[in-house]
Amino acid sequence: QVQLVESGGGLVQAGGSLRLSCAASGRTFSNYAMGWFRQSPGQEREFVSAINRSGSNTYYADSVKGRFTISRDNSKNTVYLQMNSLKPEDTAVYYCAARTVVVAMQGDEYNYWGQGTQVTVSS
Repeated sequence: QVQLVESGGGLVQAGGSLRLSCAASGRTFSNYAMGWFRQSPGQEREFVSAINRSGSNTYYADSVKGRFTISRDNSKNTVYLQMNSLKPEDTAVYYCAARTVVVAMQGDEYNYWGQGTQVTVSS
């Protein structure tokens, strides 16, 4: 079992930045590929970004490419999502997720999920 706890969400104006963190506990963090997903009211959950176990490979949805950066610190059991140039359409609950071994971009392939953190971008 892996427990995931997100933090860092909040209210920000368009064009601003936020840094989300996801702290993991329970198992060897470096065994897990990590992903960030988001869901806004009335919308399906969507992939945002993912990172492999070592942090050497990262993946982004087209909608956030060039604005968001995913990273991880395996010594701190934490994955981050730096979000810059935020837009109102980025408003959502952001979730981190973990799966063993291979990185994936489909939410259904992740075994463990955090509770989510709200990000609200005002125009």
